[in-house]
Amino acid sequence: MAPRVDTFGLIVADMSRSLSFYRRLGLVFPDGADSEPHTEAQLPGGLRLLIDTVETIRSFDPEWQPPKEGGPRAGLGFTCDSPAEVDKVYVDLVAAGYEGHKEPWDAFWGMRYAVVHDPDGNSVELFARL
Repeated sequence: MAPRVDTFGLIVADMSRSLSFYRRLGLVFPDGADSEPHTEAQLPGGLRLLIDTVETIRSFDPEWQPPKEGGPRAGLGFTCDSPAEVDKVYVDLVAAGYEGHKEPWDAFWGMRYAVVHDPDGNSVELFARL
C-alpha cells in the first residue's frame, strides 16, 4: 500500500491570531486551542489541517528556521459557492485587518479568484467557478 495524504500543516508565530483568521474561513478548532502550542481542524474528505507554533517545531527541531523573506511559505485554496461569495469573503478578511494580496478578478481559467495572506504570510486563495 502506498502512503496517503492525511494531514498538512502550518507553522505560525501567533496561534490565536492564526486561528482567528482560519475561523473566518469556516474552520473549526477545539475550545481552548488559541492558547495551545498545537491544534488541528478536521476537513471535509477526512484530511486534517495541523497548526503548530514556532516553539513547538523548535522543541524537536531546534535548528528550524522559517523560509527566507520574499514569498508565501505555503498556499491554501478555499472554494466558495459563488463569485459573489469570493468578493464577500475577501472584503470581510481585509476589513478585519488581514492583508489583501490580489483583489477579486475574473481569471481567464473561468473562475472568480482572490488572494489574501494569513497572519504568517501564507497565500490563501479564494475561488468559485464563473
